[in-house]
Amino acid sequence: MTEKNLLNTLAQLITEQRNPASMNLDGLSALEILRLMNDEDKQVPYAVERCLPQIAQVVEKIVAAFRQGGRLVYIGAGTSGRLGVLDASECPPTFGVSGEMVKGIIAGGERALRHPVEGAEDNAAAGKEDLQHIDFSAKDVLVGIAASGRTPYVLGALNYANELGATTVALVSNPQSAMAQTAQIAIETIVGAEVLTGSSRLKSGTAQKLVLNLLTTASMVLMGKCYQNLMVDVQASNEKLVARAVRIVMQATDCSRETAQETLKLADNHAKVAILMILAGCDRQSAVDLLHKNQGSLRRVLS
Repeated sequence: MTEKNLLNTLAQLITEQRNPASMNLDGLSALEILRLMNDEDKQVPYAVERCLPQIAQVVEKIVAAFRQGGRLVYIGAGTSGRLGVLDASECPPTFGVSGEMVKGIIAGGERALRHPVEGAEDNAAAGKEDLQHIDFSAKDVLVGIAASGRTPYVLGALNYANELGATTVALVSNPQSAMAQTAQIAIETIVGAEVLTGSSRLKSGTAQKLVLNLLTTASMVLMGKCYQNLMVDVQASNEKLVARAVRIVMQATDCSRETAQETLKLADNHAKVAILMILAGCDRQSAVDLLHKNQGSLRRVLS
C-alpha cells in the first residue's frame, strides 16, 4: 500500500481520530490527565457489553472445538499480539490445561513480545506461514486481533483459516473493517478515539483484554474447569498456588486445613480430585474415573 493510500485509510479509522476531550492533553496536570483517561476508560466496558451476543457465539464455537480436540489460537501484531500471547500463557496455570490448548501468535515471533519488529505486521504471507508452523487445522478456532481491523499479517492468517474451513473471528475496534468482513464472526468493540491520538494500546487494548478474559474464562467454565466459582483445576506449581489449592479444597468442602493438605497429597495435588474424594468419600482412582465420565465437570458428578 502506498503512503498516500495508507494515510487515506488511517484517516477513516475511528481509532486514529483526534479525541475532542483531550485536545489540551499536554497542558493538564498529572491528576487532570489521569481523570481524563479514567473517564475515557469508563466507555470500554459498555463497548464490550454491546458485543456480548457475538462473544457468546464465539465461546460456543471454542467449547465445541475443545471437545473435538481443537484449539483456540490468537494471532495479532504489536499490542494486540502481546495481549493474545498473555491470555494464552495464563490458561495452563489457571485451568490446568496443556499449553497447546490455547495458543498466542505474534507477528515477528518471540522477539516482538519486547521489541518492535520492523514490517512484521505488513507481511500477510507470514500470517499464513505462522499458522502452518503450528499445524493449524479446520478443528481449531482462530481469533484475529487488531484495533484497526486492517493488519495484513492478521488478514493473511484469517484468509488461510477460512480456506481450511476453521472458525474465524475478528476482534477489532473499528466498524466495517476488512478483518470483520473476512472473519465469520466479528467482535467490534467501538471505543472511540484514543486520549493519545492513535495509541490503540489504551482503550482499544483494554477492550481486547476484557474480551480475551471473557473468551477463555467462559469457555473453561463450560469445559468444567471450575466448581461453583473456584479454580479447581489450578496447577499448584509454586508456593502461592499450593496454598491456593489447599484453600480451594477447604472452601469447596468445609474441611480442615489438615484434611485438605492430606487429601491433596493423595490426589497428586489436583484440587478437583481432592474435592470429589472428600465430598463423595471415594478414593483417588474412583474420583478420576467419575470426572472422566462427566467431561471433567465436578458439578455434574455431584448432581
